[in-house]
Amino acid sequence: MSDYFPPPPPEQPQPEHPAPVGAPPPSPWAAPAAQPGRQRTGLIVTLAVGGGLVVAGAMVALVYSLMDSVSDSIALPPERSDAPYSEPYDEEPSYEEPVEPVAPGPPAEKDVTVTKCTRDSLIGWPHADLRIVNRSGSPAAYIVSITFVAADGTVVSDGVATTEEVAPDASVEVRAQGSGEVAAGTKCRVAEVDRHAL
Repeated sequence: MSDYFPPPPPEQPQPEHPAPVGAPPPSPWAAPAAQPGRQRTGLIVTLAVGGGLVVAGAMVALVYSLMDSVSDSIALPPERSDAPYSEPYDEEPSYEEPVEPVAPGPPAEKDVTVTKCTRDSLIGWPHADLRIVNRSGSPAAYIVSITFVAADGTVVSDGVATTEEVAPDASVEVRAQGSGEVAAGTKCRVAEVDRHAL
């Protein structure tokens, strides 16, 4: 190994920018002149950051004003007063069921006659054929409930027959069908008749 090191390269001369005409000569203690490209980059960054802050502030103000207007438009319930109510109610509310109109005239049960009480020969289910005559003097509809009673008096089935409008003094024939097999000799009884004026 040798202790020989090559000499350092000579310093390269730096280009000098001529001073503008009429300008004082530069001071030897002044900072070196900045590159023109760097000044523009700093200005662009400063403007971009400032513009972003302005836009963000405008968005915050817009959201705040919208929230404030929405909260003003929501109707809150009135505050409850602790003062006792001094005046009593004039009338108590009525909770009665509405009463359907009942056709005038003799009792509705007298309008219904059982014309035939029998059981089906194949399946053994009972049915009653009914004749309804409207004796009320005004148009009416009927709902007739029938019970089917065994020879010992126990109810073994029931059925319902309904009609649409029946004119005064007019008659109609309907059937009340029971369900389930019953013994021979089962009787048919009219349990209830509802006659509704139309």
